[in-house]
Amino acid sequence: MRTRLPLCWLGLISLVLASCLPANQAASPSASLRMAVLPIIDALPLYVAQQEGFFQDHGVAVELIPVASAPERDQLIAAGQADGMINETISDMLFNKETIQVQAVRYALRPSPGYGHFFILASGPSGITAPAGLKGVEIGVSQGTVIEYVTERLLASEGLSADEIVTLPVPKIPDRMALLASGELQAATLPDPLGALAVQSGAVIVLDDSEYPEYGFSIYSFRKAVIDSQPDSVSGFLAAIETAVELINSDPGRFTGLLEEAKIVPPPLLEAYRVPPFPLASVPTEAEWDDALNWARDKGMLKSDVSYTESVTASFLP
Repeated sequence: MRTRLPLCWLGLISLVLASCLPANQAASPSASLRMAVLPIIDALPLYVAQQEGFFQDHGVAVELIPVASAPERDQLIAAGQADGMINETISDMLFNKETIQVQAVRYALRPSPGYGHFFILASGPSGITAPAGLKGVEIGVSQGTVIEYVTERLLASEGLSADEIVTLPVPKIPDRMALLASGELQAATLPDPLGALAVQSGAVIVLDDSEYPEYGFSIYSFRKAVIDSQPDSVSGFLAAIETAVELINSDPGRFTGLLEEAKIVPPPLLEAYRVPPFPLASVPTEAEWDDALNWARDKGMLKSDVSYTESVTASFLP
């Protein structure tokens, strides 16, 4: 004869069974974040955290939305179709020039000794091998972006005056690479790892930002509305990124297959490519913010200051 348990007992049994499950199985992630992601090395911790289940471990579901360009990324953020992104401080300043729309919550990638993030390259036929050789030479850049900012700051740091630094707008990276390879462009600035690909095609590294990490870093940013409504999600996201960064730094050669799968590193570079060390939990300094802000104002991109304290927050770091 079958007996029926009272509903109250069934509820109690369910609670007991749930409490016996491991923490990461007791409940599926209830929060969700959508990240607009360019195919750049900066994004590797995102893919590692996704593959290894670190986001789920910290109670957050993350959707990675591939984008082909920074303008496409920014459009998704502006339309509320993405919650976060990897970008740069200048991008945040432009979002926040009238009202605070986004906040930077962490460094994504920062240059370090032996691991440049941006490279000023010269074509092989140009014969240019040192910064002094770039005086008055047109350098292909993406105008009004971190590429132009880094180019000007690096050359100024090497002693070139403002009137000796000449940049030429070539917005699309493939065009910049093609013009550099053909010699039609004597110099251009490219990000890692495409700088290495250009070197394979005969370009020469004149200067990189590995000695000037205060210029060429990237950041994680979220829409302010998302930060305000889902603070625990942002904290869980950053905790997962921290675990992914620690894993990458401890065994950088482990994720070659993931680099290929995510189309982060071109196939010709995979075998020799060295994954850079990723920064531990930290945010850009006020001095770094102010330098980029002054540059953007000098370029006429901003008419007034944009608050560092309202645009950058370390309060969600693990």
